Amino acid sequence: MTAAVAPPAGRLIGAPVARKEDLPLLTGTARFVGDVGRPGMVHAVFVRGPVAHARVGAVDIEAARAAPGVVDVVTAADLPDTLAPIPIRMFSRPGLERYLQWPLARDVVRYSGDPVAVVLAENRYAAEDAAELVDIEYEPLEPVLRADAAPADAQAATFVVEHGDVDAAFAGAATVVRRRLRVHRHAAVPLEPRGLVAELDPDTGVLTVLGAAKIPHINRRILARLLAWPEERVRLVELHVGGGFGARGEFYPEDFVVPFCAVRLGRPVSWIEDREENLRACNHSREQMHEIAIALDPDGRFLALHDRFFNDAGGYVRTHGLVVPGMTAALLPGPYRWQSYRCEVRHVLTNKTPAGTYRAPGRYEANFVRERLLDVAAAELGLDPVELRRRNLLHRRDFPYPTGTNTDGHPVVYDTGDYPLLLDKALERFDWDELRRWRTAPASAGMHRGLGLALFVEKSGIAKWEYARVELTAAGDVEVFTGSASVGQGLETALAQICADALEVPFARVTVRHGDTATVPDGMGAFGSRAATLGGSAVLIAAEALRKRIDGGEATPLTEEATFESEDMTFPYGVHVVAVEVEERTGRVGIHRYGVAYDIGRAINPLLVEGQLVGGVAQGVGGALLEELVYDDGGQLVSASFLDYLLPTAAEVPPVDVLITEDAPTPRNPLGAKGAGEGGAAAAGAALGNAVADALGVDVERLPLSPERVAALAGGTA
Repeated sequence: MTAAVAPPAGRLIGAPVARKEDLPLLTGTARFVGDVGRPGMVHAVFVRGPVAHARVGAVDIEAARAAPGVVDVVTAADLPDTLAPIPIRMFSRPGLERYLQWPLARDVVRYSGDPVAVVLAENRYAAEDAAELVDIEYEPLEPVLRADAAPADAQAATFVVEHGDVDAAFAGAATVVRRRLRVHRHAAVPLEPRGLVAELDPDTGVLTVLGAAKIPHINRRILARLLAWPEERVRLVELHVGGGFGARGEFYPEDFVVPFCAVRLGRPVSWIEDREENLRACNHSREQMHEIAIALDPDGRFLALHDRFFNDAGGYVRTHGLVVPGMTAALLPGPYRWQSYRCEVRHVLTNKTPAGTYRAPGRYEANFVRERLLDVAAAELGLDPVELRRRNLLHRRDFPYPTGTNTDGHPVVYDTGDYPLLLDKALERFDWDELRRWRTAPASAGMHRGLGLALFVEKSGIAKWEYARVELTAAGDVEVFTGSASVGQGLETALAQICADALEVPFARVTVRHGDTATVPDGMGAFGSRAATLGGSAVLIAAEALRKRIDGGEATPLTEEATFESEDMTFPYGVHVVAVEVEERTGRVGIHRYGVAYDIGRAINPLLVEGQLVGGVAQGVGGALLEELVYDDGGQLVSASFLDYLLPTAAEVPPVDVLITEDAPTPRNPLGAKGAGEGGAAAAGAALGNAVADALGVDVERLPLSPERVAALAGGTA
């Protein structure tokens, strides 16, 4: 692991400086939304539909309203007639508005957990008790539980991404390899579930919502629009956040209902999600089924890649729109040269919890199916899996490289890279030759050894722009105001390093402020590995402008602001290497070694980058081996607690060897930096799938590689 150092006297960018954010977290002085109390505050508990699909009949709230401590009970009938459903914020298409979610279900519930009413009481216990008294009639409807068996009217969107003559390539291929591969449904499950405290100031008329995360300015706009209020009457404030990972911070039904109730009652309202709610109601992710094929020439060169896949969207299209399937289709080609490509996408509604983004959304899935198929192809051709990949990698001379794909209509053009060089460095760093010898050495009875390798290209810097303001105070301290948000990624540390370097001031004298729409005029937030690339670039530009004014002798006002814009994303890339021992009898997958090599272009803080990669591996390993959101035939989630939804512990997550390289800085921002947030997770399923297949000599066609499934594979019964 990289060791933290004291802030150096010279250059800070590139130094493994210890995080500014850690002191309140380690001393117990951090303030999460569950710590917030307000005079006269009431507590909200949501009444959720108990069935996967049903018409909503009569709703009787009288017994609940009369229960001790109850202040109000709100149903869809109490919401404004002018209210619209929750909008899509990115990757939308005409027709998707038919599938949006209302803040409270009106006529139909479309998944078990769909909110139908909310009970408000003087304390959480009274609200929980009263919620049991809300009597709702449901007329059950047949649930749709498989995207690949859904009726036509459940297809929210279909689209094709392609280039070249795929049909001709397959017709003339020396070898064609096809498989049906599945990635299962699992979720982010952050340590801190969601929560909000909303309060209306009777004097100013300003509605303040505490507990915002990830995209406070965007959610402010959505909330103001749904309330039909001017934005200046709505303030969102980010507190400490116990993990985001894509799911936390999107605009959910609760994000309207809780503030609406605060306005309706004229009292502060608190809602804190419990774990069962989090597993049933917070966005799920990952569930895709692929029918994928590659065509190769006699030398193992890639001619064409053809994929048809179903993306399970759950009961509604939420704020991400088509981000997940769009990213799968855009980045499925990976770091390789394909003469032709076609990806046919079906984004399908089912009667399960709505699905959205989760760390490396769409790419975790794409990397599994592509890299799994490449190992199958290598076996059929009698080639070493590394050699097959090496023959088809893009080279440094190829960049910038237009892939022929697009994200939401925008062409994907890889900025910089040296993929063969990183592969060579990874194989050397992680002792590939020694691991191959380890694999063939005698193992204990009933144990099987295997190696897995997966290459990938990530994306970062999504959503094109970010805002920053840098101010020099009378005391000589520096304050940075950023439109980026903190979800635990080390935002305050990285931006302080950038600013301190530009102004040549001590690191300790820089304070980074974020997440309050009253003090930062606008921003895009934290998602898609964008905070350092876009937010950091905005800070750099503002700080350099301020430094120029100070050097020029200008005294006041000592503040500069900047908005950094970049039309194109940046594309970091990496290699995962894993060695496993599989126990035939129990199906246990023990990880002997795990390595991640990752080119970040330029590392603002290698310690933060390493932490992001290791944390991503932990989530990727959990998703590949343990975590699964399972539904029964009636559409009930049966893994709705940590008794059944299994998270990895320290016993399952191995030490991770990390190699960070800076061989391909990007020209798309002044820092040369690419994102770090998703590379640790992105190829974990792919590498582990290949390793288990290698260990058992079987065809791994789906995740997770749970003990039950692995034991069945080992016994030939899967």
